[in-house]
Amino acid sequence: MKVNKVDHICIAVRSIDDARKIWEPILGKSGPDDEYIDAPEKIKVARYMVGQVGFELMESTSPDGKVAKFIEKQGEGVMVVSFNVDNTRESVAELKEKDYPFIGGVRPFRDCEFAFIHPKKVNGVLLELIDDKW
Repeated sequence: MKVNKVDHICIAVRSIDDARKIWEPILGKSGPDDEYIDAPEKIKVARYMVGQVGFELMESTSPDGKVAKFIEKQGEGVMVVSFNVDNTRESVAELKEKDYPFIGGVRPFRDCEFAFIHPKKVNGVLLELIDDKW
């Protein structure tokens, strides 16, 4: 498997509106480069491009969402590191052969797919593989 780059880093926050006031002055931005709600993942996202890497603030849209549960257990902070790969499905198959466990399966997002390696295998980091081309 070849990693092309760090695709994005996600920060779990209780409130995107509050977090924007903290992060936008640091990032030198007056607003996100991309905002969206991912209903299946139960998240609201504000994405900022920092060079070629996305920096995302993620807020749960539901009390039972993964971001809400993460914050409940660990507080706000870095939740996901994402690596860009050429093909998510091929990367997952290759890593499964090397005994890397995955959470759920390969999932769609816009014009690409992503998957999560279980943190217990990668030093406690929730590691995402995504084949996003933008």
